[in-house]
Amino acid sequence: VSSRIKELYPSSTTGVVISHNYYSLSYNERYEQAEWVAYELHKKFLTYDDRKRPYFIEDPLVRTKSADWKNYKRSGYDRGHLCPAGDMRFSESAYNETFYTSNISPQENAFNAGVWNRLEQRVRYWTKTYDSLFVVTGGVLEDGLEEIGDEDVAVPRYFYKIIAKGEGADLKILAFLMPHEESKLPLDKFLVPVDSLEKLTGIDFFAQLADDREDVLEREILIEGWKF
Repeated sequence: VSSRIKELYPSSTTGVVISHNYYSLSYNERYEQAEWVAYELHKKFLTYDDRKRPYFIEDPLVRTKSADWKNYKRSGYDRGHLCPAGDMRFSESAYNETFYTSNISPQENAFNAGVWNRLEQRVRYWTKTYDSLFVVTGGVLEDGLEEIGDEDVAVPRYFYKIIAKGEGADLKILAFLMPHEESKLPLDKFLVPVDSLEKLTGIDFFAQLADDREDVLEREILIEGWKF
């Protein structure tokens, strides 16, 4: 991981940070999913290679074991990828890595295949346009959520995605917060300041940035320099 990317990593509220080859995550055992998944996406990653979908398996690096995929069976929810398999088609091992159950969260099919998919496609479009992005994504984990399966996997009411491009003085950040339901609204209607996501999640998203720089980037929604 380059020093630039290290600077962009979020804090972990659990201290359980797992690094795979192409993404990292902070696992929250209480909710049986990651509170965030973070990865770099490069233009060269975006291929159309046809890959055979593997089975979902427990993450071998999560000591307390990530939730068994069977928790999702007949739950009415999709096994929603956080780091999308579609972002990692360039290699079989990268693709298969996205099928660890630490990288999924329960999602309604209409949301997963709808507005959330639109946002994932927009991230790919931006990656092709700007060459590389840094992405952090997850469900908002909080008290009182619906739970599924024997292991009580929490169903988030909201999902977020933070996207960063550039570095140093040219660093630009967008943050999206989406209610867990299908919507036909334009994607820019879901933009929020990073500050508000930090209050919701308890996560410090750009913990390594200089404080004054972090304050400016996180306080406002700055869409200049992004093609919507």
